[in-house]
Amino acid sequence: MWSYEKRLEYPVDIKNPNPALAKVIISQLGGPHGELGASMRYLHQRYSMPYGEVRGTLTDVGTEELAHMEIISAILYQLTKGMSIKEIKDSGFDTYFVDHTAGIYPQFASGTPFSAETFASTGDVIADLSEDLAAEQKARLSYDNILRMVDDPEVRDPIRFLREREIVHFQRFGEALSLVNEKLDSKNFYAFNPAFDCQKPRRRR
Repeated sequence: MWSYEKRLEYPVDIKNPNPALAKVIISQLGGPHGELGASMRYLHQRYSMPYGEVRGTLTDVGTEELAHMEIISAILYQLTKGMSIKEIKDSGFDTYFVDHTAGIYPQFASGTPFSAETFASTGDVIADLSEDLAAEQKARLSYDNILRMVDDPEVRDPIRFLREREIVHFQRFGEALSLVNEKLDSKNFYAFNPAFDCQKPRRRR
């Protein structure tokens, strides 16, 4: 159950349209390391997590990633609001414009549509948390690359906030993995999957 507040987690106020930037930043909505895939990854992984503390972390971070989707969508909307046909053509935004006008559609910067193949949910505690650690670093890398190409401070500001949150999420998942390792067999914590192998056997009817 969520309580929705009708405000962005971090404010976005971009005055100058720049479809060329939107074409790049859109990858953090529906790209291989984007916020849509992250939110779906964590909110689906939580069901097979056997430890309440880790489920809580996945729920918290997955919910925040939904908020990050809103921030990226607001950035994209403001970067493309009021753009002229000349700006669309000159920026290379024309291929997107033909299919979606100025609507928000999740895709890679290369134009590939969002795919569920970009996120993993294995049902294995260690595999999923290791995937999550890597995912947060790849998202941080994507924001680093975006910041290298963005000069507008009104765009850089929310992007820098999002980058910082990826680092925090990485730390949270590191704590979660440490907690899992403590709960597993100290001699060989790869010996079994507590989400599957340690379940109590069902009674036969």
